[in-house]
Amino acid sequence: MEKAAGSPSVGGSYPQKNAEILSSQYGINLFLAGLLLTFAWAVHAVGISKSHLLSYLITLMLIQLLWMLWYLCRSCMQRRLIRDKDTHAGARWLKCGITLFAVITLILDSFKIGYYIDFSNCLSPTEGIFPVTHAVHTILQVYFLWCHAKDIIQSFKTLERFGVIHSVFTNLLLWTNGVLTESKHQLNEHKERLITLGFGNITIVLDDHAPQCNCTTTTLCSIFSQGIYYLYPFNIEYHILASTMLYVLWKNIGRKVEHHQQHKTPFKFHGITVGMIFGLIVLTSTIAIVVVYLIQIGRSKIKSELALTMFYLHAIFVLALMCTAGIVALLIYRLEDRSLDNSKNPARKLDAELLVGTAAGSWLLSWGSILAIICAQAHPKYTWYNLPYSVLVIIEKYIQNLFIIESIHREQEKVNDDIKTLRIVTISRGSTLSLTPSYKEIYNGRASRDDGEVPCLFKGSICRRENGGGGAKEETSQENGSAMHSASDFSFYSRSSVTNNKRRILKNIAAFLFLCNLSLWIPPAFGCRPEYDNGLEEIVFGFEPWIIVVNLAMPFSIFYRMHSAASLFEVNCKT
Repeated sequence: MEKAAGSPSVGGSYPQKNAEILSSQYGINLFLAGLLLTFAWAVHAVGISKSHLLSYLITLMLIQLLWMLWYLCRSCMQRRLIRDKDTHAGARWLKCGITLFAVITLILDSFKIGYYIDFSNCLSPTEGIFPVTHAVHTILQVYFLWCHAKDIIQSFKTLERFGVIHSVFTNLLLWTNGVLTESKHQLNEHKERLITLGFGNITIVLDDHAPQCNCTTTTLCSIFSQGIYYLYPFNIEYHILASTMLYVLWKNIGRKVEHHQQHKTPFKFHGITVGMIFGLIVLTSTIAIVVVYLIQIGRSKIKSELALTMFYLHAIFVLALMCTAGIVALLIYRLEDRSLDNSKNPARKLDAELLVGTAAGSWLLSWGSILAIICAQAHPKYTWYNLPYSVLVIIEKYIQNLFIIESIHREQEKVNDDIKTLRIVTISRGSTLSLTPSYKEIYNGRASRDDGEVPCLFKGSICRRENGGGGAKEETSQENGSAMHSASDFSFYSRSSVTNNKRRILKNIAAFLFLCNLSLWIPPAFGCRPEYDNGLEEIVFGFEPWIIVVNLAMPFSIFYRMHSAASLFEVNCKT
């Protein structure tokens, strides 16, 4: 009987779980096939060319386009139906961020089209079809995410699971392709700079995929070829953001949500001036450091060493400030007694997992640098700055992850209804009602006394003052009650002031860390990578092994900074 009674619930949940497993396995196999194709092209495997890889990616994008069009048409036909929405998914600021990256991605596609036109005599037609398809895919996908990122799909669930997971892994493959292309370009520049640092024993073989023909317009070709690699960081962030938003949509399919009011948390500049000022100083100085680094590195051995020393000193100072700010925020949390929100939330869970998972990329590089410094026989002066830098990278991410994860799990502070709806009534001799003076006077324990009226602060009760006998006694009791209320009001005001000060400090810390993470995203995204140029790790581990480690870990490190900035923006809105 127990088995029979329990079977309906098991049977009801089995198809949904089965569809989730089937669709996830389909997506993983789709991704692995594309990953191996990308790897084969990267290592110049026999029989595999770039046109094969692009053809595969074009096919995936076309399939996703068909699914998105079908979903949009079906949603348009059913627009009058009331649908469940995940209020935590697809925040407006996240949509604005992905739109910005998408616009720059469209500029990148236009550069690729121009590059193809100039080299059309020796390039495969797929290299011209790919950017056009990618541009259409980008426009439709951004529109889809703006309109349907919050959807909780309850119909055609099995089909929709395959469609959404196909979109997730299509974006991951496009992200992988962008990362690989950008990494190959960075690696070629790095190999050319190594000689200037005195590492002549490293064999330099450029991995060249340049077309084997002359350009029709030399100036335009130079602009397109160089501009493409400066736009790739935005394209990479666009695809990883799109895949995370689509993953949340996939997790929400068939989900039952609790209908409760979600408080909107708009971003406000009020009260975060200090954090913004210090953050903008860090951002401005970082941009200046990156410009000087890219100009000086590779010019000569002395200039390269000075550029590396300058980068390390600046990064050490910024990371130390970030560690201090994170520790202060965590101490404030320890002093507060507020419960955590443990309700089921796919978007919040994914944020926490991505923070820890992508931080592992930086931790891997940092531990590699620490080990290289310990084991190396010769230590140029500039390499010693790498030790505190690597240690601080590990500590800073550890502290920052704790702060962000606790912040997004903390319940928002609720204002007591008694505080929001203070009702203060006085009854005069003629039994007329009048409102008391301003709140400022109430908090100061003062109220104007006019014609014998005695204002009284109370909760749900009425203070009376009768005429006639016993007046002195009643006045004494009223004065005692007034004193008690004044003390209570002052105590409440003090607690409220302390709470507001804590909140203001936390908002300034979140704003400062937000701008610092944007600042630390810029150097590796635009080619300022001391892990390449330091040279010490390549001597200890070997050139090829260390380059493989850097190329695998660096994309996660770059994504961590952008994802942390997005999470800190949410923390600032929520605090």
